[in-house]
Amino acid sequence: MTEIIKAKDLGMSFGDQDVFENVNFTIEKGSKTAILGENGSGKTTLIRIIMNTLYPKSGWLMICDKENGPCKIGYVPQFRDIDHDFPLSIRSFVELGAPMFKNAEYKARVAEVLDKTELTEIADYRLGRASGGQKQRAYLAQALLDNPDLIILDEATASLDPVAKETLLSLLDRLNETEKLTIVFTTHDIELARAHMNEYIFFANGTATTGSMKDFDLGVHHV
Repeated sequence: MTEIIKAKDLGMSFGDQDVFENVNFTIEKGSKTAILGENGSGKTTLIRIIMNTLYPKSGWLMICDKENGPCKIGYVPQFRDIDHDFPLSIRSFVELGAPMFKNAEYKARVAEVLDKTELTEIADYRLGRASGGQKQRAYLAQALLDNPDLIILDEATASLDPVAKETLLSLLDRLNETEKLTIVFTTHDIELARAHMNEYIFFANGTATTGSMKDFDLGVHHV
């Protein structure tokens, strides 16, 4: 498999406060990786480094380049409740940042991601009146619009009900299987990660360990 992200002796601190050091891992193209750990252990810091909004104190992080340019990263944030009176439709929300003139190719891509996220039938409903799960799928559709190589879900299932969580992760499972989309999922929900992810990166005690998600042991790891 092709490496899409590789960390070597990665370290990060804020002032005199070390967050983590000597973090080593590889994320392969087409893999599904859970990032686990307690609040403050380094999960969000790692995501910000991957997203290029923070720079590590030490070591290095490689994010793949392709022949036609760098890898594209899609981002789905933690659940944010949107005001009931939010005026945009689901379709318009997905299209935020669209070019001034939407050609046929762009419109076809919007229709495609709405279909992949099971939002076609409600695409013209107001987003503010959608359920929590539908809102998160709208964020996912927005993240998919630019054909990313990697999708990051940053606590994206927090506050969702169990059915909505399963729906969102099952959609990603399908995209992983059919399009080899690489998925990185930060979460506190170990059972959800175990059901849908293949590998883990676990932050604790100022560093990180890695392994197969099916072997993650709650008796050894405390999240």
